[in-house]
Amino acid sequence: MWRGRRGLLRPSGCGVEELRCRRREREAGAGGRGTREDGVMAVGYGVTGRALGCGFSSHAQPAPFPSALRKARREQQLVSKRLLRDEATEEAEGGRVVVILGEAQIQEFLRLAQRGIEEKERERALVSLRRGLQHPETQQTFIRLEGSIRTLVGLLTSNQALLQLEAARCLHELSHSEQSAVAEACLPATSYLLTYLSGHSSDFIELCLYTLGNLIVESEAVRRQLLPQGIVPALAACIQSPHLTVLEALGYALSQLLQAKEAPEKIIPLVLGSTLPQHILQLLQPGPKLNLGVAVEFAWCLHYIICSQVNNALLITQGALTTLGLLLLDLAAAVQRTEDAGLELLVCPVVRCLSNLLTEAAAETVGGPMHLQDERVLAALFILLQFFLHKQPSLLPEGLWLLNNLTANSPSFCTSLISLDLIEPLLHLLSVSNVVSVLVLTVLCNVAEKGPAYCQHLWPGLLLPTLLDTLALSDTEVVGQSVELLQLLFLYQPGAAQAFLQQSGLQALQRHEEVAQLQDRVHALQQTALHG
Repeated sequence: MWRGRRGLLRPSGCGVEELRCRRREREAGAGGRGTREDGVMAVGYGVTGRALGCGFSSHAQPAPFPSALRKARREQQLVSKRLLRDEATEEAEGGRVVVILGEAQIQEFLRLAQRGIEEKERERALVSLRRGLQHPETQQTFIRLEGSIRTLVGLLTSNQALLQLEAARCLHELSHSEQSAVAEACLPATSYLLTYLSGHSSDFIELCLYTLGNLIVESEAVRRQLLPQGIVPALAACIQSPHLTVLEALGYALSQLLQAKEAPEKIIPLVLGSTLPQHILQLLQPGPKLNLGVAVEFAWCLHYIICSQVNNALLITQGALTTLGLLLLDLAAAVQRTEDAGLELLVCPVVRCLSNLLTEAAAETVGGPMHLQDERVLAALFILLQFFLHKQPSLLPEGLWLLNNLTANSPSFCTSLISLDLIEPLLHLLSVSNVVSVLVLTVLCNVAEKGPAYCQHLWPGLLLPTLLDTLALSDTEVVGQSVELLQLLFLYQPGAAQAFLQQSGLQALQRHEEVAQLQDRVHALQQTALHG
């Protein structure tokens, strides 16, 4: 979940340097600047990172939008397996009910596939076996039969292309099983599946990649075998394929590999030492050759690599910030001219990648964030925020998290936020949810922290009545962030405290005096308002 700043202000006025010092202490206590393995991020007006799989929560009330996109992406596409079937073949065989095969039937089909007189007869036997293997009970029976996998691997390595293909399809059905024992039974086939990635048939390579991806996610034993067999070099060679279907399947298999619990120690260093990162960044280059399906797969791959924090400085030197920044601009333009509902699947990992890379110290030493003009980046981000608001509101926190990381240590981004008149649109988002409110207020803290000139542009406008409204809420994180923003405004903006008092601000604060998480900060703000 997103977590607000937990530190407390002392019950007296304090200067901005003390606020900054406490902010750094809170960030360190909450896990520092980087992405945490447990998926919890610290939100302060500083740069923060976030791991995949974090939920967005609010203590006062649940966010009014579903997290369907992340759930679908995580459960239906990433963690779950993918089943590749030939639609034309399925239609030609349509109407046939999947029959559970017994031991005798399986043995007969394997015998015919091995020793049938005609090739068509052998192929038909494997087709019948494949259809039977679509049923979990048949899968269990198959792996219990002695020599069944060995026979199937023998057919996979035969010199007859149609038999090879049908044998691979049988293995693919087995790889899609929900039973880990079935996946582990396929271990003898993995070295051959890897070998065939260098073949000439794009359809066969695609099938091998999806089968490998299914096996990878199911079993650590499979991954332990694949690494010394050379899966990373094999994928690095395969990523140069001109076939989009192969590239999309490769992205799936690689994403499964990168999500393994042992990936940061054993897998991602190998990936970073290969040519895969450079090729991934090339596939994410905006332009007419960019393919949405391929880009989605590899954007998630990049996200997992970045979240591991193994060597993000290397990715930055290879141009990851620039590529992702340009892709962000391209996506903002795309959402304005198309109603394609699939764009958010790419926007989400791109925004996450940028946000996490901005937490790296190396991001500050390569010529500024993304080598792009601040106004272009912010304008693009606000276009995407509007897109999220209307089409996919569950992604609003993702965009605001990026905005927080852009403005945390950058006066120029804060200046652009003001010069483009984006403060008011930002305030309008406060009504969406408590989670969004905390992030909006955090961004405003980033701006206010930059000093008197910035606070002058924030105050009064809509900010004072808006903050009074947020103080009327019961959510402690929203109220706490509002209190911190008011503390900064009182420090930097003459007359802000007086205006707050005249609008019954003290009464608004009184309802929070007994809240344990807020009482010290509320008392400190009261003292600042009354005594300066």
